[in-house]
Amino acid sequence: MKRMTKGLAASLLLAVPLAACGDSSTDQAETSRWDEIKEDGTLTVGTAGTLYPASFREEDSDTLTGFDVELMKEVGKRLDLEVQFKEMAFDNMLTSVQNGQVDVAANDISVTEDRKEKFAFSTPYKYTYGTAIVRKSDLSGIESLEDLKGKKAAGEATTVFMDVARQYGAEEVIYDNATNDQYLRDVSTGRTDVILNDYYLQTLALAFFPEFDITIHPDIAYNPQEVAFLMDKENAELQENIDRVLAEMLEDGTVKELSETFYNGADVSVEPDVDATIVELD
Repeated sequence: MKRMTKGLAASLLLAVPLAACGDSSTDQAETSRWDEIKEDGTLTVGTAGTLYPASFREEDSDTLTGFDVELMKEVGKRLDLEVQFKEMAFDNMLTSVQNGQVDVAANDISVTEDRKEKFAFSTPYKYTYGTAIVRKSDLSGIESLEDLKGKKAAGEATTVFMDVARQYGAEEVIYDNATNDQYLRDVSTGRTDVILNDYYLQTLALAFFPEFDITIHPDIAYNPQEVAFLMDKENAELQENIDRVLAEMLEDGTVKELSETFYNGADVSVEPDVDATIVELD
């Protein structure tokens, strides 16, 4: 009995450090990405840097700014985090969120059912709808969305706007993180026929380049949209904390103030009153 007791005691003594190691491993496994962000003190954000007025640089300036950029800076400030921006094409942002290269994508990103299956979204901070930029002289031969068939539609491959163009049989002309003047000039000169995009972005783009032969199509409005920050679906704590401070910013008027600064006096945090066609995407 004594030998058995000693053997059992030895086994128990051996088991103690093993159990301790097991607990440590469990603790490490349970460390969330939000815990890591707080410990590091840095929130990494993917953005384009070429999408006026959401994410861009002022002429002759290296400072990144824009509606989405300044919103994210304020979110970081209220979470006591430094925000580090990584500039990339939109098509790379979603992949970068999935593989952990960035924590958040902030780039005027529309909330869609398909994306909600793969990603988490913050509370929406912008409401808008789709429009079409065409040539002013002849509306690019387009009277309705049905006339997009065979027309050259400019954009990035994975946007919801290119999904609409694709749905109506347009010929895709894909750009990789191009600036607004490239897109707009190509429509004006006839290299492309149409740009499907957000109403507010299109309105500002037109005002910024009055020399181009372009206009917003008067009879095309479609798919009301919500815009939000995009995150990994597993990062629930980050989503909760961003939502918490966004609610504060919507309540105290910060979002409205930034919107009016970047959208020429418009408050994009309020849903617009517009009769928009609903395009069901495949």
